[in-house]
Parts: sequence; C-alpha cells; structure tokens
Amino acid sequence: MTLNIIWFILVGVLFTAYAMLDGFDLGVGALHLFAKKDEDRRIFLNAIGPVWDGNEVWLVTGGGALFAAFPAVYATVFSGFYLPFMALLAALIFRAVAIEFRSKETWRWWRTMWDVGFAAGSVFSSLLIGITMGNILQGIELDERGEYVGGLLALLNPYALLLGCTTVALFAMHGSIYLVMKTEGALQARVRRWVNRTIGVFLAFYIMLNMATLIHAPHLADIARERPWLAAVFAVNVLIVLNIPRENHKGNEFRAFLSSCAAMATLMLLFGLTVFPDMVRSLPHPENSLTIYNAASTPKTHLIMLIIAVIGVPIVLSYTASIYYIFRGKVKITPHSY
Repeated sequence: MTLNIIWFILVGVLFTAYAMLDGFDLGVGALHLFAKKDEDRRIFLNAIGPVWDGNEVWLVTGGGALFAAFPAVYATVFSGFYLPFMALLAALIFRAVAIEFRSKETWRWWRTMWDVGFAAGSVFSSLLIGITMGNILQGIELDERGEYVGGLLALLNPYALLLGCTTVALFAMHGSIYLVMKTEGALQARVRRWVNRTIGVFLAFYIMLNMATLIHAPHLADIARERPWLAAVFAVNVLIVLNIPRENHKGNEFRAFLSSCAAMATLMLLFGLTVFPDMVRSLPHPENSLTIYNAASTPKTHLIMLIIAVIGVPIVLSYTASIYYIFRGKVKITPHSY
C-alpha cells in the first residue's frame, strides 16, 4: 500500500469522524424547533453543549490533512467552492453563537430568535456539506491545469441539491437517535417516535438519490458495474440502517446510535470506494481529473505527516473519549446550563 493510498484513507477517516460526531450536533439543530417547550429546547442544547465544539475539530483536522497531503485538491476545491464554503463557515459560526447566546436572557423574543438561528444554521450547514459531496460525486468542470471553470449556479445543480437534502435527513436521523440517549421520560418517548420518522424521510431521499444517479451521474453506474463488490457494501449499509428502528423499538438506544454511526461510516466508505482513485473528477473532460497521484504532495511530506498523525490522532481520540465519558448519562438542567 502506497503513501498516497494511506493518506486517501486517512483523509476519509477524518471526514467520516466529523460526519459521525458533528453530524448528530447538526441533526439536533435541525430538530430543535420541533420541541415546543423552552425546557425541552434547553435539554436539546445541553445534550450537545459539552461536545459540539470538540466535534468540529475533526473538520479542521480533515481540512488540514487534505491541504498537506493533496494540496492541488485543496486549492481546486476551496477556490472553486469558495462562496459555498464561506456560507458554510458563516452558518457554523452563527450556530455556535446561537448556542452560547440563546439562554443569556429570558425574553421570549430573544430565545425564539436564537432558536431559529440555531436551527437554520444547522440545516444550512448540513445542506452545504451535502451539496459539496454531490458535486464531487457527479464531477465538476476542470481545465487542463485542474482549476474549476464553472460558476456558482453550476454547483447548485439538481443532483447536488438532492444529496444536500439527503444529508440533512441523514443528520436529522442521527441527531434524533442521540437525543433518545440523552433524554428521559415523556420527552424521550416523544423523541423516540421521531427516530422512525426521520429514518423514513432519509430512506425516501436515499432511494431518490440512487435513481437520480442513473440520470445525472451515469459514470457512477459504470463504476458500480466495474466493481461489483460495491453492491456488498451497499447491502451492508441497508441492513445497518434497518437495524436502527429495530434497536430503537427494543429500547436499546445506545445500540441504535452505534448502528447510526456504522450506517454513516459505510456510506462514507461507499463514497470513497466509488470515487477512488479520483479525488475531484472532471466532467466532461475526465483526463483533467485530480487523483491521489497527480494531486499529491511528495513522498517525504506524506511520511512526515504520517509520523505526526501516529502521534497526534491518539491524543485527539483520548481527549474525545474522555469528554464523552465525563458527560455521559441523561441531561439535567441546572442554573449553569445553556
């Protein structure tokens, strides 16, 4: 296994960790306005309060790894997607401000304003993440230098928008399962019912997305025929998703959450195995695509980075695990809560 492949895997792992961890934060935000009582909304905020900022570290780490390991990909994506990424950054910042400011005052209009901001920032962030992935899957127009030559409207194509909506539904499902773990009593019973509904919405979008792939991204169907083992990964993903309502119905919320994480991991695995060895596919000129070979840093850079990763990633994992252990259990509202 070459260093290029190792770093392709590591970058994928970092973004997968972000999807699994900050995904439930964004999902909780997407569901926030469905809670009508102020106390319930405070419980939602405090369910993610101790961990949301740490979860976003994985996005920063993934972006940094992409910059160092595949600088040409970083340059093309961050310049071509400049406006969407700036909008994503603004949405994430506004969501963070809403979390911190929401409970500073007891005025109804004040809390309602930040509730709407928190929900809107979460949904918009999820949508933009999905739109980015949709364009990477479908392919974007690159010139012979590997630079994006399309416009903003080209990025807002039907396929990318559909994947964006699918991502919102996926994160909402993930967030509802997390809330089942962190709530109790009547609120937990109500949230538990949300899980099956969000699974249904996600599956509906997922089916539409696969049908749209045959129309808007036929090269992906060709890749699937060339790599028949992708069907096995897809089948495993479907079985894992179907296990979520099963565990939820049995009252095993932790197993349901693990199944949700596994579902997201297998979806990201399917994404990576489908695009490999491309990192940014060029359409309609595939010869201009950026791959793990023509867009990579030098082997020396990869080796030094790998040594740093071997040292640094376990530290981040230890910190993340300790935070989740310290703040385990059900959410209790105190005078110091959000």
